[in-house]
Amino acid sequence: MATQFKLKRWQDQLILLLGLWLIVSPWVYSYPQGSQQMINAVVSGLVIAVLAAFDLYKTYFWAVVVNLLVGVWVAVSPWVLRLAEQSTLMWNSVIVGIAVAVLALWELRTDPELHKHWPGAAA
Repeated sequence: MATQFKLKRWQDQLILLLGLWLIVSPWVYSYPQGSQQMINAVVSGLVIAVLAAFDLYKTYFWAVVVNLLVGVWVAVSPWVLRLAEQSTLMWNSVIVGIAVAVLALWELRTDPELHKHWPGAAA
């Protein structure tokens, strides 16, 4: 049963790790203390990590959709928060954001519990 659980929720495990990375990345990359970029990374990382951890226990469609949306936000935030000129920080956000969004979308499309919530899906 535990192996089945792990295989079923592998996307959530990766999303959790990406959220945790996003939380610590401001210190790894020396973001300016208290900057918008730092706050964005920590808050977005917390939301991603908490929802992924929650999804490991019990999956809800809305939680995966929120992680998908936060992933998209993280990917575009360097341009909104004027971080794009700092290459390392920009690529960190873009890669993490796209990875979270892709994994969440993958989970939405392949998890039988979630797939039934898609418009037009058979009940």
